[in-house]
Amino acid sequence: MDALLTLFSQPSTWIALISLIVMEIVLGIDNLVFISILTNKLPERDRVRARRFGIGLALVLRLVLLAGIAWIVQLNKPFIVIFEHPLSIKDLILIAGGLFLVWKATTEIHHSVDPHSDDEIFDSPASMAFGAAITQILLLDVVFSIDSIITAVGMTDHLPIMIVAVIIAVGVMMLAANPLANFVQANPTVVMLALGFLLMIGMTLIAEGLGAHVPKGYIYAAMAFSALVEALNMWRRRKVTGEKV
Repeated sequence: MDALLTLFSQPSTWIALISLIVMEIVLGIDNLVFISILTNKLPERDRVRARRFGIGLALVLRLVLLAGIAWIVQLNKPFIVIFEHPLSIKDLILIAGGLFLVWKATTEIHHSVDPHSDDEIFDSPASMAFGAAITQILLLDVVFSIDSIITAVGMTDHLPIMIVAVIIAVGVMMLAANPLANFVQANPTVVMLALGFLLMIGMTLIAEGLGAHVPKGYIYAAMAFSALVEALNMWRRRKVTGEKV
C-alpha cells in the first residue's frame, strides 16, 4: 500500500496515467464502433445487455492479459517465418483480426446495398442471435485487447497505472456505448461510414501484422475528417428537409 501511495504521489505517474487513459479510449473507439453495429442487429430487448456484456468481456480480457504481462511481451518475438518474413504471435493475431473485420464489414455492406439477397453465407440482420453476437465481439476484444496491452507496456512499466487506465477507459466506453449505438441506428448513412471505418481498420491491422507500420494518427485523422463531412451532410439535410438528426 505504501508503495502504491508513493507511486501515485509522483507527477510523472499522473502524466503517464492520463496519457494511457487517452490512448486506451482512442484505441477503444474501433471496438466500440464494431460493438454498436453488431448489437444493433439484435432484437431491441437484447441490445443493451449485449453491449454491457461485450464491453465487460473487454475489461476482463484486458485485466487477465495484464496479469500475464510477461507472456504478452513475448508475443512480439518471431514465431514463424513465411516467405523469409518473420512473424510473431501478435502479428498473426493482428492479421487474423484484420481479416475478420474486413469480412464482417464487407458482409454488412452487402446487406446494406442488397438487403433482399438470398445468399446464405451472409447473415440477415434479423437472424443475429445473442450468442453469435457475443462470440464475434469476444473475437475482436481479443485482438484489440492484445494490441492495447502491448502499446501500454511500451508507455509505462508500472502495472497499477495500466490497470487503473484500463478500468477508466472501459468505463468511458460503457457510458458511450448506448448513445453511440442509438445514433448509428437513427442515421443509416452513418452506418455505411462506420462500416468503411471498420474496413480501413481491418486493412490497417493486416498491414501492421505484415510489418508495415501505419501511424495511427493518420488513421484517426482520416476518420475524423470523414465524420466531419458526414456531420455537414446531416446538417444540410436537416436544414433543407427538416429531417431530424
